[in-house]
Amino acid sequence: MSTLDWHKSSYCQAANNCLNVASAADGTIRLRESEAPDTVLTTTPTHLGHFIRAAKAGEFDHLNP
Repeated sequence: MSTLDWHKSSYCQAANNCLNVASAADGTIRLRESEAPDTVLTTTPTHLGHFIRAAKAGEFDHLNP
């Protein structure tokens, strides 16, 4: 298994609570939170794009308390 080149979000100012993203050799996108680096979500560029567009459109705003 190859080592992933993780990138930290530019919005992350603190050492914790950061989103890390990596592109894997199989074409998938890997996501993890800096506080739990052993928990990795795997998705495709297409699905991640759908999620980002939905979040920008406010489709998940109802989840905020």
